[in-house]
Amino acid sequence: MNKNLILVADNIRSAQNVGSLFRTAECLGVKMIYLCGYTPYPTEENDSRLPHIARKNEYLISKTALGANSYIKWSHFDNIQLLIEKLKKDGFFIIALEQSSKSILLNELKIKHSKIALIVGNELKGVSEDVLNLADTISEIKMEGKKESLNVVQAAAIAIYAILNI
Repeated sequence: MNKNLILVADNIRSAQNVGSLFRTAECLGVKMIYLCGYTPYPTEENDSRLPHIARKNEYLISKTALGANSYIKWSHFDNIQLLIEKLKKDGFFIIALEQSSKSILLNELKIKHSKIALIVGNELKGVSEDVLNLADTISEIKMEGKKESLNVVQAAAIAIYAILNI
């Protein structure tokens, strides 16, 4: 099945992580990235941010993305809850990538949808409980070592690859 996968990054703190998400998503075939909440985003037309902040974010994202931010569609969306409502109306199946008592291991996930939105969250706090409650399913990557989590970009890369190959 040909999948239309989009990535939703919510409240990511690091512009470098955003740049890496662009690069990873573009390389793996993600169709669109939504940057939500306070996630840094590249410069956009009629940018409302202070110019020095917009330029700094553009520089840091571009430096890490190595131009991938020019090849993949993206949009900044302040309110992730409104975005999720829109995506559901557009027929997207919403997967939140998070460790939870309700999560399904990524390698056990069954997806019968062609339109999928993968949500990744803050580097320290993960995906918020409010967003988890709006997701159609929650999935996590099985951890074998002593550490309990991966960097958001590595986790997104694993999940994107797995979802596209289910």
